[in-house]
Amino acid sequence: MTALVDRQVAFVAALRRAGLAVSLAEDLDGVRALEALPLLDRSALRAGLAATLVKKPSQRPTFDALFDLYYPALLGSGEPGEGVVQDVAADESGTEQPERQGLPDGPEQLADFRERLAQELEQAAAGEGLDGLAREAVERFGAMPGRAPGQSSWSAYTALHRVHPQALVDRLAAALLGGDPEAPEMYGGEPAARRRAEARVQRFTAAVEADARRRIAEQKGADHMAHHAVRPSVELLDFTSARRADLARMRAEIQPLARRLATRLGREHSDRRRGTLDFRGTVRASMSTGGVPIETRHKPRRPTRTDLVVLCDVSGSVASFAQFTLMLVHALREQFSRVRAFTFVDDVHEVTDVLVPGGDPVDILADLSARAAHASRFGRTDYGKSFERFWEQHADALTPRSNLLVLGDARSNHSDLSLPTLAHMAHAARHSWWLNPEHPRHWDSGDSAAGRYGAIVPMVECRNLTQLGEFVGRLAENG
Repeated sequence: MTALVDRQVAFVAALRRAGLAVSLAEDLDGVRALEALPLLDRSALRAGLAATLVKKPSQRPTFDALFDLYYPALLGSGEPGEGVVQDVAADESGTEQPERQGLPDGPEQLADFRERLAQELEQAAAGEGLDGLAREAVERFGAMPGRAPGQSSWSAYTALHRVHPQALVDRLAAALLGGDPEAPEMYGGEPAARRRAEARVQRFTAAVEADARRRIAEQKGADHMAHHAVRPSVELLDFTSARRADLARMRAEIQPLARRLATRLGREHSDRRRGTLDFRGTVRASMSTGGVPIETRHKPRRPTRTDLVVLCDVSGSVASFAQFTLMLVHALREQFSRVRAFTFVDDVHEVTDVLVPGGDPVDILADLSARAAHASRFGRTDYGKSFERFWEQHADALTPRSNLLVLGDARSNHSDLSLPTLAHMAHAARHSWWLNPEHPRHWDSGDSAAGRYGAIVPMVECRNLTQLGEFVGRLAENG
């Protein structure tokens, strides 16, 4: 039992490092769950620990990845003495003897495996069979000889590169439609069938990656893999390093984040509607309670909300960061009297009309991406030229009621920074901020002008959804 408690403590520590806020009380609840649940029922154990340690659905993928490391379903291939890839080991006499090699991985075996994988993917309830194929893919095609005798390593990339499951998407989509003329309507058309096929292939890809992590954790330890191979929760993922699957998870989190912020901000706006104390009204009201002022009266306060003007760098790796910020601002646009949005690379293009109320977030992101080309004339990021173009064409957007928000990494390819123009823009607005998706240790390195721009407009680190939500909350409060 002591070893189990130690493993649980290490598991909770890994969850905290990955961004899950697990309190001491919740940690103790998890230990009690270990005592109450059947340890051999891994599904029940996973569900019980998730119920005590996870607060948000967006944190569940990180929890599952770490759970698989600290509470693995099996060891090695699951069949003792079979499927283990080992190097040439030396015997006691000092001579090297070849040990039994792993499963054959030639062209015929690869073709047979891909055929079995395609058949499994075509089944609507692909589950245990798909997990078994994922383990076989890692063992058969993902083994990498180790540097020391008796050691080997595993690579999900190598296994997936050889199996190439993405090549099966077209076949799987066709199988879903089945050649039936009524099938497209049943499945929502060919695009919908293709999305279903890609989701099943992604399920297999994730299973391969999880099995490779499990095998490496047996050699290097769960703590090592938790630190180096498990991505943090979606709220803490850096915008600039997010992968395609991460971006999809972030898009799903934008609307719940906006709803939470809108609820809190609406309540705070309501609390601030009361104006200054109305002394005479309070005295008159106290007459009904014998002169004791049980309830205070306040003068009505005229509600005011500021405008928001957003300038977004949409070049390179900061494009995803700008898009998610625009999406969150769009979701909270009712907190401001008016929102105007502009994108730039070395020219300025207004995209306010894209942020239509009630629009589909996926369609809005696609439209923003399509319009990125309008913000570029020569293809090289130039903050100074973009600020000058904005001041020439859209200076009327900034008024004493406006909040100016600049989004970008402040890397301008060593071009003229137009600091006086930015100073004019900041002076024309009521408040101004700059959100930078880079870590502060990278500011002012290379072609970064974060320090010089930050001296004019306060620069704020904003690398993930958590920091973005906190800042937008402060922004709306100031409004």
